[in-house]
Amino acid sequence: MKDDRVYIDHIIECLNWIDDYLSEGKETFFADRKTQSAILRELQTLAESTQRLSKKLKESHPKVPWDEIAGFRNVLAHDYLGINLDRV
Repeated sequence: MKDDRVYIDHIIECLNWIDDYLSEGKETFFADRKTQSAILRELQTLAESTQRLSKKLKESHPKVPWDEIAGFRNVLAHDYLGINLDRV
């Protein structure tokens, strides 16, 4: 298992990319398929990284909805035809 810091840094990196992709506003997100794909991929990667965090770290942050994040990742990876962009 890698150190939690590696995954936390990766999560932050994903968030920074998402912020960058959304810099032109949500209208661009809805209008541009490439922006949608990039953001969805970063969200999937982010969620995957949260699944690799240690149990100890997760237990020390009980307000974070870890199970919901994992469920969202499963939707992104397996139910991609059912993704509702308004909810994203």
